[in-house]
Amino acid sequence: MGVYDKFSNFCSNLRMSEQVVSTISYRTKQITKRVNSDFRDLNSEVQYSLFVGSYGRGTEIHTSDIDLIVQLPYSEYQKYNAYSSNGQSALLQVVRTSIANTYSTTHISGDGQVVKLNFSDGICFEIVPAFINEDLKSYTYPDTNNGGSWKVTKPRDEIKAINDANNAFNKNLKRLCRMARAWKERWQVPISGLLIDTLAYNFLKDWNHKAGSFSFYDWMSRDFFEYVKNQNSDQKYWYAPGSNQKVYRTGGFEYKALRCYNISLEAIEYESNGMPYSANQKWREIYGTKFPS
Repeated sequence: MGVYDKFSNFCSNLRMSEQVVSTISYRTKQITKRVNSDFRDLNSEVQYSLFVGSYGRGTEIHTSDIDLIVQLPYSEYQKYNAYSSNGQSALLQVVRTSIANTYSTTHISGDGQVVKLNFSDGICFEIVPAFINEDLKSYTYPDTNNGGSWKVTKPRDEIKAINDANNAFNKNLKRLCRMARAWKERWQVPISGLLIDTLAYNFLKDWNHKAGSFSFYDWMSRDFFEYVKNQNSDQKYWYAPGSNQKVYRTGGFEYKALRCYNISLEAIEYESNGMPYSANQKWREIYGTKFPS
């Protein structure tokens, strides 16, 4: 099995199964229907909800959480914004109670900015109640931390930027984002999904082989780790593609990228010396057991 087939299989192995995608779709419709019923007196499974996060951008892997915005009427914003203290927390709790009417046996918690649903099969939803802004693209959402505040997110701009670049780069952007998530899991790298996607986007737009095939994925891995290891360790934030919103670092990732850059050099050398099994073991050291052995 050559480099093309190995990385093609690896990328396929990182995807969610059709059954899981179907389950996510069903649960999303149930959540959307419940929130629409309770907050709008509307019987719809599809209106006023939007996949965001890695699932919305199409950069998720099989272990990713499902981030979902449920859009509430503006009157709800006015109601909770008028609270003397932390109306944001009260809003999260009322959305949590609403969803519990459908998923009463599922573990549900409010967590800062989201309502979390942890299902027994391992699928986790993170639900963000939000309000559409006048531009009809960005959303205002509650943050219960530090006494409560409102924040703005622009997921549609980020989704469009990732989709446009992915199409321009022969589908390589989303695959690189997924591979980097496998690295994050394998090495316990303290880096957010949006920062992974931001770094992958910034790297690929200037990479000479960005429109290449799976045959270039060993080089893409090597050069991406080189790019990541060379980031300024004092830099506190980057700008997300599309939205240009700040994406903050949550820890140091450069050293682990350096280590995997060096391992990738070994893997490429093994492959060039006709030792594919040894090369595979090095890639598995970087990416985990989803990489073919």
